[in-house]
Amino acid sequence: MFHAASSRRRAPLPPAQSPAPGVPSPRSPQSPQSGKQRDAFFDNAKYLAIVLVAIGHAWEPLKGDSRILEGVYTVVYTFHMPAFIIISGFFSRSFDMRPSRLKRLITGVAVPYIVFETAYPLFKRVIDDAPDQEISLLDPWYLTWFLCALFLWRLTTPIWKMIRWPLPVALGLAMAASVSPEIGDDLDLQRVLQFLPYFVLGLCMKPEHFQMVRRRSVRILSVPVFAVALAVGWWAVPRMNTAWFYHRDAAQELGVPWWVGPVMVLAMFGCSLLLTACFFAWVPRRHLWFTALGAGTLYGYLLHGFVVKAGMYEGWFDHAWLHRPLGEIFVTVLAAIGVTLLCTKPVQRVFRFAMEPKMEWAFKQDAAQAARDRRTNEPGEGGASADKGASGDNHDNSDNSGNKRETARV
Repeated sequence: MFHAASSRRRAPLPPAQSPAPGVPSPRSPQSPQSGKQRDAFFDNAKYLAIVLVAIGHAWEPLKGDSRILEGVYTVVYTFHMPAFIIISGFFSRSFDMRPSRLKRLITGVAVPYIVFETAYPLFKRVIDDAPDQEISLLDPWYLTWFLCALFLWRLTTPIWKMIRWPLPVALGLAMAASVSPEIGDDLDLQRVLQFLPYFVLGLCMKPEHFQMVRRRSVRILSVPVFAVALAVGWWAVPRMNTAWFYHRDAAQELGVPWWVGPVMVLAMFGCSLLLTACFFAWVPRRHLWFTALGAGTLYGYLLHGFVVKAGMYEGWFDHAWLHRPLGEIFVTVLAAIGVTLLCTKPVQRVFRFAMEPKMEWAFKQDAAQAARDRRTNEPGEGGASADKGASGDNHDNSDNSGNKRETARV
């Protein structure tokens, strides 16, 4: 009997297959803080995007003296914040109205917004000797617009996941905003709506979509595409208002007919997606020395603004040699090094109280929800610092009319 049983051999198991690049493996490295799987590609992309954000801010006081620099500046501004926002949307796919996620939204987005929306005007009062600088939580100042936008985008995520055609609806809202100057500056809604399609696109994307742009053929094609983009950027410097790249004004505010607004929204969306795909194609897939810094991009994003603004207020960029090619290269390298240091673990430990506060004292304890959360695997959401930062991307200190508050060009 035993012999007969042992003779019935089981079919051999299929050979183990490694996951496709961009799709996390069950045994892929995890974030030590969140315990969730992390993909090196996305951390690399966030770090490189935040470096481009800081470099773009450092170029702002210098670009007026160099047509080449301003051309490169416009190309960078075409894709660096869209790339960051698409990643933010991708990592917001699992967001719902559960208390645990609402709590992370408050502590990881709303609280940093309040802290830095207060800190930046106070900083200007002291450094720039501007005692009349107002503090307003309704009018985002400089870099804080992205936190305000991310908060609103996240809250609307369940709606975008429910409707049938989310991206066309988001594009329609962006086009409508581009012809609605009466929206005003409250909560920077003009930017919130005009950048909305990129966030919704990220919500609609799957890991395999990122894999499509990381093929060798796409990397090769991205080289001539970027070369053409740089040539067009240089050509467009005297012919195009760079305010279109900031998505903060309606067409009427830029002195053009109303119908130009929707056309530019669609044209910018297409150009941004093309260059963003080229950018993703060249993002490394493997773990590198800067991969871990991708989890600290919120720190680099919010803190580098103090350095850039201090340089503007104190006249650091006024030295003539900085406006020459070698000086511009020096500023570029310095900005990249500076924001890299601001993403490191020591800086995160010092400023975590403002960026990622626990605030257990502010919330009711729900034992049942905590037990459910421990049993539930929550892929797709990278935590407070995994999907913020940036870029924003997201940035001119005043608009064309000179009557708006100081804002960031992301």
